[in-house]
Amino acid sequence: MHLDTLLLISGTWMKVIQLFVSLSILIVLHEFGHFFFARLFKTRVEKFYLFFDFLFPFSGLLNFALFKKKKGDTEYGIGWFPLGGYVKIAGMVDESMDKEQMAQPPQPWEYRSKKPYQRLFIMLGGIIVNVVLAIVLYVAVFGIYGEDYLPARNVKWGIAPDSTARAIGLRTGDIVTALDGKPVERFERIVPDIVLDEAKTITVQRDGQPVNIDIKPGTVHSIITGQKGTFVAPRIPFMVGEVTKASEAEKMGLKEGDSIMAVNGNVVRFFDEYDSIKRSLAGQAITMTVMRKDQPLELHGTVPANKTLGFLPNIEYDRHFKMETIKYNPIQAIGKGFSYTFEQFGSYLRQFKMIFTSKEIKASESLGGIISFGKIFPAEFNMEAFLKLTAFVSIILAFMNLLPIPGLDGGYVIFLLFEMITGKQVSEKVMERATTVGLVLLLTLMVYANGLDIFRLFKH
Repeated sequence: MHLDTLLLISGTWMKVIQLFVSLSILIVLHEFGHFFFARLFKTRVEKFYLFFDFLFPFSGLLNFALFKKKKGDTEYGIGWFPLGGYVKIAGMVDESMDKEQMAQPPQPWEYRSKKPYQRLFIMLGGIIVNVVLAIVLYVAVFGIYGEDYLPARNVKWGIAPDSTARAIGLRTGDIVTALDGKPVERFERIVPDIVLDEAKTITVQRDGQPVNIDIKPGTVHSIITGQKGTFVAPRIPFMVGEVTKASEAEKMGLKEGDSIMAVNGNVVRFFDEYDSIKRSLAGQAITMTVMRKDQPLELHGTVPANKTLGFLPNIEYDRHFKMETIKYNPIQAIGKGFSYTFEQFGSYLRQFKMIFTSKEIKASESLGGIISFGKIFPAEFNMEAFLKLTAFVSIILAFMNLLPIPGLDGGYVIFLLFEMITGKQVSEKVMERATTVGLVLLLTLMVYANGLDIFRLFKH
């Protein structure tokens, strides 16, 4: 097995480990939110489990735990089915579907004996903790690391557009200045703002003159499906980054830090220029002139049929551009943590809404399961990235649990709001049937989303 294959595997395992740790932390804290408010209102909690000790959503199938310990009235444990977790609150219709208990008269320590507002807090407890956790993590990130970004005005060599961007009229070297007439401040916000706001026009500086370019129908779809590339990237001088072991690039003698000056006699200054030349040389000889420690060298090789020599360009933007860094004192970090959390919540809400409202986005191309979650984590551990991603996943869990689907927290909240407004409690029989339908729906969505992930793996 080649070293680069081993590195790929180790990178994949690093993603898996980060996903597992992040989700485990978030599940435990989400369930603790329910647990906290239940105990606050003197409600008995019979079980507190990370993962399910049954085949979700069938509470009577394959009932066993990897670990369990009884303390007081509560059994704490780790289940075998690693998708979620739960707390079993006495006197509540939930995923455990304990009909025997519900057939008994209500007891003072049970959920159904509590006042509506108390039950509301118990049901919202997990969501509250998820939001608070996201705020705390963002406060820590901004307080410790600050915030770095690339101002769009500092992308001095303009953009390198992919084929989707070129198809709508963008050109190499254009400097993006506005979307729908609104000035662009941060370069990394260009693509997300085009997608989420479904912008209609891009304004660029070209040869010193402003040019308005219409964003054609189908552009957002191409960006979302990732079939073409990155849409736009900063145009950077061509410097070699990581070289893959046992690749053609390594055989040629190419090393990290080399600056490419020419390819087959053609002067090359930027990576996109090299990429354009390389595409026409599949299976042919290639000669690279590079600068290494201020010394010119000629390196010879052959471009493989797949047009990949086996190295990455150096894209450390702070090496090529003037980055902006914002430092936050503790008070400012708290304010930024709050505002950023709700910005991210709003951003995810817009993404979710687009699945149902946008003509260019299909659920089959946008939804994903556990594999899609894993891919958002980097192949190498970075504490700042881990904290930010965990905060973002916490926001996603809060949002998804707030959906008005029976079996999710939001479904129970709808029933409670109905009771608080009308003064009439929804019958336990209706709750049981609604919860059963909701759990089956959740299982169907879970199978569908994870099935899409598996299909994409085989497709690629």
